This record gives sequence, C-alpha cells and structure tokens, in this order.
Amino acid sequence: MARQTLATTVILSNGVPIETVSKMLGHTKLATTQIYTRVLDKKLSEDMLALQKKLNINH
Repeated sequence: MARQTLATTVILSNGVPIETVSKMLGHTKLATTQIYTRVLDKKLSEDMLALQKKLNINH
C-alpha cells in the first residue's frame, strides 16, 4: 500500500512520467508499475488542461 501511495500521490501527481516511476521503483516491466499506480481525477484534469494549452484549444 505504501508503494502505491508513493507512486500515485507523490510521484505521478507531481508530473513524473510513469516510465520514470517504474525505474525509480526498480521494476523491469512497466506493467508491474501499473499495478501500483492509478490515475487520480485531479491529475487527469491537470493533464487535459496542459494539453489544451499546448494545442491552444479555447472553449
């Protein structure tokens, strides 16, 4: 549970790519890291806003 919390709330939520998180946790397969992580609604919203800004989409 601590690994999941670290990976999700601390690392991923601060913009670190999942591939980097995988290496930080010592995993050789990305699928192993995906077991410990989940996408939070807040992170999803932040990423969508960042994408909109990059694409210069105004709604």
